[in-house]
Amino acid sequence: MNVLAVDVGGTNVKILASGQTERRRFPSGPTLTPKQMVSEVKKLAADWQYDVISVGYPGPVNNGRPLSDPHNLAPGWVGFKFEKAFGCPVKVVNDAAMQALGSYKGGKMLFLGLGTGLGSAMIVDGHIEPMELAHLPYKKATFEDYVGLRGLKRYGRRKWERHVNDVVARLQVALEPDDIVLGGGNAKLLKELPPGCRAGDNANAFVGGFRLWDESEPAKPAPVKPALPSAKAKKKK
Repeated sequence: MNVLAVDVGGTNVKILASGQTERRRFPSGPTLTPKQMVSEVKKLAADWQYDVISVGYPGPVNNGRPLSDPHNLAPGWVGFKFEKAFGCPVKVVNDAAMQALGSYKGGKMLFLGLGTGLGSAMIVDGHIEPMELAHLPYKKATFEDYVGLRGLKRYGRRKWERHVNDVVARLQVALEPDDIVLGGGNAKLLKELPPGCRAGDNANAFVGGFRLWDESEPAKPAPVKPALPSAKAKKKK
């Protein structure tokens, strides 16, 4: 089965199909709608063979459906019929989760994507846990404001790197991962990786996209945990 992996970013949309070696891209940005994205992907992949598609989406996803429109793209993504538009089976996952899946080697891994924003995901014993850490409060704003592209432009590379180190240290203490992967296009700007981290690669997003359709791969969405019984239910017993 040939897979077309589509990595939707705030600056570019990148694609790669099974058996191909050179990824292709086109600009995204605040005017890109899902309909335009599909149209451009079809044009760019017209000479490639693929049966199914994986889409890495820059926002929260639940059961293969975007929960909110991306901050850096045009609206219209929530409720969009990807399978109908592409004309084949499609799996939509958070973009950080897709790159995390491509970077995963086992155990409890935290993935942080340093790009336009801050992507985040965890994989625990093969179960993917997409996370939305970017907009949590940090200092006078949010994590993303300090370690995303806005922070890099505002503070310069040296101060930005100090903020990255601080954010990584805080999350390391809070989440206790066995492994931390720093991916995203800006990770390469770090002079030194924070302790306990290894460098990711944007190409791992495509590896993750291919793995989504591989039945032999262990990684899968985390199981839904049953709700704890309420105090009222306990009294009835």
